[in-house]
Amino acid sequence: MLKHLSVSHLAAGLTAVVVGYSSAVVLVIQAAQSAGASPAMVTSWLLALGLGMGLSCIIFSLVYRIPVVTAWSTPGAAFLIMAASTFELSEVIGAFITAGLLSFAAAQSRWLSTRIATIPDGISAALLAGIVLPICLNIFADISDHPLLCALFIGLYVAGIRYFPRYVMLSLLILALLAAAQSGAFAGSTFSLALAAPVWVTPTFNIQATISLALPLFLITMLSQNLPGMAILKAHNYRPNHRVVLSGLALIQILTAPFGGFAYNYAAITAAICMGDSAGEDRDQRYLAALIAGCAYIVVGLAAATVVTLFQAMPTVIVHLLAGLALLATLQAALLRTVEHAGQRHPAIMTLLCTASGMTLFQLGSPIWGLLLGILLYKIDPATKLANQSDSVR
Repeated sequence: MLKHLSVSHLAAGLTAVVVGYSSAVVLVIQAAQSAGASPAMVTSWLLALGLGMGLSCIIFSLVYRIPVVTAWSTPGAAFLIMAASTFELSEVIGAFITAGLLSFAAAQSRWLSTRIATIPDGISAALLAGIVLPICLNIFADISDHPLLCALFIGLYVAGIRYFPRYVMLSLLILALLAAAQSGAFAGSTFSLALAAPVWVTPTFNIQATISLALPLFLITMLSQNLPGMAILKAHNYRPNHRVVLSGLALIQILTAPFGGFAYNYAAITAAICMGDSAGEDRDQRYLAALIAGCAYIVVGLAAATVVTLFQAMPTVIVHLLAGLALLATLQAALLRTVEHAGQRHPAIMTLLCTASGMTLFQLGSPIWGLLLGILLYKIDPATKLANQSDSVR
């Protein structure tokens, strides 16, 4: 195996990890803080996620000899930022376990996976768009107090998507570190080179957390992460046993949830990095890039204490800019899918608005109400039926 290892495999695997971490680690840290995690617990979250992603990448890539790249659920982290603060940390951890059980059940049940697949694309996309929209709006929340800093980040982002799109988030991360250092944010911080330590949180379970946290987290991860990830694999003509992989990811989630492993899924963008021509000329050896990514995930997870210290010391304005810009591409893709089908536009827009509102009713959060409202309108709206008939005629 090692004799086939090349610079292309190393570059692709490390690039996938850098892109994945630089674009979303700030969201995971915010999600943990929103859930009430202490600094030690935040470190534990990143340790659990790093080990879970690393081991799953290595195991499944070795088993199938194809590049199986996994990731944490970035939309799931965005959802937790919005929804987790109204629950106790133990209830949030319990919801992670419940979401893992739902994922495991979905992997075993063709009926359940079929029901999930029947949720209209526009409504599932609107659910995702409604979750990330408030975070993206934070790009401009601090512009009156920090106009030059916001202009610098936005300008780098615009230049990056034009000239170096693969490294735009890495560039923004470097800028964030430089800006934070220049502001003196790291002056009182103590960086530890010690390995990260797991912190156990005993889970508790209740119906409100199950409905408002576990169910949306499961649906978001399945619809917006696993389905695109499977599509990426299919597009590159790689065909692992999805039932086995999804079952394995669900079990890893259940086992690591008490330490902060909130959701694992197929990667999409970072997976494509390890599957394309840049990952090596021999497609049968590209799984080595996924193995490199898995090893790198483990190393970064073990160094989570340093990662957390860096991001927790950052000023709020920089965190807002990083998180919002990291999710812009996700928001754009979700909005396009929201309005793609004429027969789904009305219910999808209502789903988006309800979800983005952040409302809570009967202790149920806005994502679950947005999903229910969208499905109800899709079923009963005469205009929707007419538009669907028109689409089918075309």
